[in-house]
Amino acid sequence: MKSTTKKLSTEIAETISGKIDAVSAGSKQIKKSIEKAAEKLAKKVAKFEKETLKKKEKEQKAADKKLKAKSKPKKEGKKEKAAKTEKIAALVAAASSKAPAIPPSKPVPAKPLAKATSEKPAPAKPEAPKADAEASAQ
Repeated sequence: MKSTTKKLSTEIAETISGKIDAVSAGSKQIKKSIEKAAEKLAKKVAKFEKETLKKKEKEQKAADKKLKAKSKPKKEGKKEKAAKTEKIAALVAAASSKAPAIPPSKPVPAKPLAKATSEKPAPAKPEAPKADAEASAQ
């Protein structure tokens, strides 16, 4: 019995050691594949980060261009310039033909309304005496 137990225990030990070797070999392969996948992932992450930096730089440049464009005056077309010069010439001609308006040196005093209503106007002379004067002159 002892010999059969020894045989069984050695067989079990051999199979277990074989399986352990197989598992360790498999784990080595798994470890290698995980490392490869991690390297690929790291490369993709680095590439993605570069792309996002480039996009941000482009957006920043575009924003700067927009700010510069807003701060610079617009270039006028030939038609707009011609129309502007015509308007200016017309205004200059109109201003030079008119006499300059000179404001009064002293302000004109306003007549108080109370005096105007309290004073009686002088009675109007009848037109008949004018007719008499014309008749007597003849």
